Amino acid sequence: MAGILHKIRTTLEMIKWEHSIFALPFALTAMLLAAGGLPGWRTVAWIVVAMVAARSAAMAFNRWADADLDAANPRTSSRAIPAGLLSRGFVLGFTWVAAAMFVVAAGELNRLTLLLSPLALLVLLGYSYLKRFTRFSHLGLGLALGLVPTAAWIAVRGSLDPHILVLTAAVTLWAGGFDVLYSCQDCEHDRAAGLHSLPQAWGLAAAFHAARAMHLLALCALAWFAWLFIFGFAGWLGVLAVGLLLAYEHLLVSPRDLRRLNAAFFTMNGVIAMVFLAFVSADVWLRR
Repeated sequence: MAGILHKIRTTLEMIKWEHSIFALPFALTAMLLAAGGLPGWRTVAWIVVAMVAARSAAMAFNRWADADLDAANPRTSSRAIPAGLLSRGFVLGFTWVAAAMFVVAAGELNRLTLLLSPLALLVLLGYSYLKRFTRFSHLGLGLALGLVPTAAWIAVRGSLDPHILVLTAAVTLWAGGFDVLYSCQDCEHDRAAGLHSLPQAWGLAAAFHAARAMHLLALCALAWFAWLFIFGFAGWLGVLAVGLLLAYEHLLVSPRDLRRLNAAFFTMNGVIAMVFLAFVSADVWLRR
């Protein structure tokens, strides 16, 4: 029993389960807007299951696909597979179980979510290989998170409103920009290993400029989204809060000092997502 509990803890640590908070608030934001409030609890529950299962599958597959690369990188050599804590077979099996849970959850929501679930999995699992081919792989990771609000909208409505794609664009640029910053840690290793990233191709200073530009565009997309959905005072205050938090995040790190990158990437990103959800929730309820 102790061995099983230890394996469960190791698996949850491997997939950084707690970082589901990055994407979940954007799923809930789209859900509230699509329903004009809170939909039925059954819909809420299956959206949460689908989102957590999809992210778990993506993270586990990434660890499986990158196991040899992680072993060669001092920063990642202590991860579960390189350290021998979990076998590649176990991690791949976990991936397919999580993917199956995602498909089941999609089927419980509506027919369109079920039909689109294989395409979503292709994006979620496929991004792990992009850095082997293109320096713009960061946008692949961004899209994997960016699909979340569109998927949640379809889960509630059973159809696609093109307006929700603006939030997908905002989240894609937001997450992609921070993946650019995060990959700065591995610039030299990526160059030696023949992997592609903006820091590896352009250098740290230019990568920081690219990340700032992506976040500025993300904020513009968020403002466009607020205009399309006719946000009130609370919603626009949420957009302003996101802008201020993004600016603060960029003050935490620089090309010459990456020491606080984890605080910028993990802690503040979670705060941004939760703050935006809180303000949009207030806006939705005030308009009812």
